[in-house]
Amino acid sequence: MKTSDIDEIVRLFEKHFNDIVDIFELLPSSGSYREYCRIHTYGRSVIGAFNDDVKENTAFFSFTKHFRNQGIPVPEIYTVSADQKKYLLEDLGDTTLFDFMVKVREKEGFSEKIVNEYKRVLKLLPKLQVVAGKDLDYSVCCPRAAFDSQSMMWDLNYFKYYFLKLAHIPFDEQALEDDFRAFSNYLLSADSEYFLFRDFQSRNIMLQRGNVYFIDYQGGRRGALQYDLASLLYDGKADIPEHVRKELFDFYLGELQEYLPVNVKEFSTYFHGFALIRIMQAMGAYGFRGFYEKKEHFLKSIPYALKNLKFLLDNLDLPVHLPELTRVLHELTQSEVLKDIGTLTVSINSFSYKKGIPEDPSGNGGGFVFDCRALNNPGRYDRYKNLTGKDLEIQRFIEENSEINTFIDSVKVLVEQSVKVYIERGFSNLSVSFGCTGGRHRSVYSAEKLAEHLKNNFPINVAIIHRELENQ
Repeated sequence: MKTSDIDEIVRLFEKHFNDIVDIFELLPSSGSYREYCRIHTYGRSVIGAFNDDVKENTAFFSFTKHFRNQGIPVPEIYTVSADQKKYLLEDLGDTTLFDFMVKVREKEGFSEKIVNEYKRVLKLLPKLQVVAGKDLDYSVCCPRAAFDSQSMMWDLNYFKYYFLKLAHIPFDEQALEDDFRAFSNYLLSADSEYFLFRDFQSRNIMLQRGNVYFIDYQGGRRGALQYDLASLLYDGKADIPEHVRKELFDFYLGELQEYLPVNVKEFSTYFHGFALIRIMQAMGAYGFRGFYEKKEHFLKSIPYALKNLKFLLDNLDLPVHLPELTRVLHELTQSEVLKDIGTLTVSINSFSYKKGIPEDPSGNGGGFVFDCRALNNPGRYDRYKNLTGKDLEIQRFIEENSEINTFIDSVKVLVEQSVKVYIERGFSNLSVSFGCTGGRHRSVYSAEKLAEHLKNNFPINVAIIHRELENQ
């Protein structure tokens, strides 16, 4: 953000609130070209925004006014600059649905607490799509008023040129173009008279004081209901377990039927098609920002997208023949280069000291070995002997009868330091091992906890090997 833009945002604040800025803080950049800051005064915090794209801003201002009138939870816009490029927004804090999920998941796994937050979001989504989308002024949409054939072809060609070509995946240009046309024609046959948020994913949903808020909907347009649902449930880094995804899909359908009748089989078939085009659009973005603009953190999302893509392909049943597209997508999911691109693999082992410390299979040697034998051993009690550190009873015992939190927190500090440096330097392997007497309880618990923490906080592959459990 240029100094002149910062000065104008500060003036906007001081004029609107008749107050002097105490603290001005630039916020980290995201996937867009918009820039944000936080302005503090005594008892007040406001978000300042700068975006050079006036058409996009106009859509955002118009949508926000309409949504607030319809009771949709979106931020208040306090004031806008004369050139329509700077504006002040309600500060909704820093906790996105993604942040909440990562924090809870680290301690509890993908628990009911997370599922319930997703359900609160999905309860609001049909109202946003059906009710708020009914009388919306679509003439302000940027760049298109609808997710139409042109929009779809832009996304599909974005995927082709910025992902397939840059990832060196071979394809028959004309055959792929023919499949793109057939695919987009099929998707266009879905009912498309609703508001399509366009980027409805966990980082664009804020949680504050027990309430859900939506942000970054300026790319919205008219479209099909399935697209936004697919965007949320196939949000790559959220890595939603499949059984949870199914539960949330069914929950959404139940909420949607409060607003309109639904043919579940037809809806489900279209849903898989829209999930596919959404993943392809995201991969195009990863390729453009990662391969082309050399922003490595975008490349870290590729393995998550490939995982979702593989599941979809394994369960795809579209009523349209797409031979070249299907072939290319299968080749993508089988590319070992793409799966591991720019990715560090951390191998986490549990073992028994009686059988020796595990060797590092990468051949690099080194790594960390942590001794869990100072922790209270549940294996000394008959009722726990046949259980493992994966079992809830053992987890509760360790958490209530040892200083496991101090131990794990210390491990995290040491391992994180290496992970950050290894990622920065492009290293491919790091080994971490936890040992205890039998290799079944304390070491298994510790390995699982560290693995969950690393998965949720770093764009890496994590491989867990419980040596004694696998060899029993």
